[in-house]
Amino acid sequence: MPKIALFGAAGALGQGIASALSAQGLPYRVVGRNDARLRQAFDDYPHAEIVTWNPDIPSSVEAAAQGVETLVYLVGVDYTRFDLHPQLMRKTLAGAIRAGVKNILLIGTVYPYGLPRSLPVHEDHPREPHTFKGRMRKEQEDILMQAHAAGSINAAVLRLPDFYGPGVEASLLHGAIQAAAHGGTADMVGPLDRPHEFVFLPDVGAVVARLISTPAAYGKIWHLAGAGVTTQQELLAEMERLTGRRLKRRVAGKAMLRLIGLFNPFMREMVEMHYLLTQPVIMDDSALQALIGPVKKTPYPEGIRQCLNKANP
Repeated sequence: MPKIALFGAAGALGQGIASALSAQGLPYRVVGRNDARLRQAFDDYPHAEIVTWNPDIPSSVEAAAQGVETLVYLVGVDYTRFDLHPQLMRKTLAGAIRAGVKNILLIGTVYPYGLPRSLPVHEDHPREPHTFKGRMRKEQEDILMQAHAAGSINAAVLRLPDFYGPGVEASLLHGAIQAAAHGGTADMVGPLDRPHEFVFLPDVGAVVARLISTPAAYGKIWHLAGAGVTTQQELLAEMERLTGRRLKRRVAGKAMLRLIGLFNPFMREMVEMHYLLTQPVIMDDSALQALIGPVKKTPYPEGIRQCLNKANP
């Protein structure tokens, strides 16, 4: 029976972690709401056990976690329903504890920090979220770490910046990659010239695999930073270099997002997080690398090349 379970596994990050575990020959369980989606994602993964759950049913949560030693929490919610993050964490945590799960790792975001006081941001930076999404993510983290403090389970958080990767649609760069590969106009959220960082999603799996097997990781929050500070403008230029043609672009700033949001709920929800493009949270991950050793980070030119190859095979 697999000792590792990926809850909320069907997305690109779940598949990346699964690939890293498979490379080590480790069996694991992938858990999600939709059996068909899980099978589409993992039928070709020989070490994956596919299990469905309903997080609103306690017995279903407990059954999905039965026999598991370490749970990696990747459960996403609709961008308009961040209020669900604390609720789902409470339900999952309760079921996992009843099932005897020993360890849980939450894959988190920079949202709980709010506006950065200094750069780069270390793990001890104050969490002062000024947005609703930040407050919900902070509450999610607090629920988890309080359970650790109470001795109910060993818990840790791995915070990631914005990400990108081959076939990853939930990325600021996805529209540009598609336009660079197929033509058309890249729809971007600007400004494009401000410092930013991105983590290449295929790099995350190996980090997670090492972190969950490190006892000293639990009880703490960790950062995985991107492959250095860049700008969206620089990455667009790299796409142009690789394709040999000018990339047309259409850039929406905060005012335009607010206008589009009158008709598009997703865009409306992006308005409050726009500060991350003007006052970005650039993370320091020296503590993580001191714990688990050097971390492989795909350089941006190579990451963009892989994304374009995937988009236009």
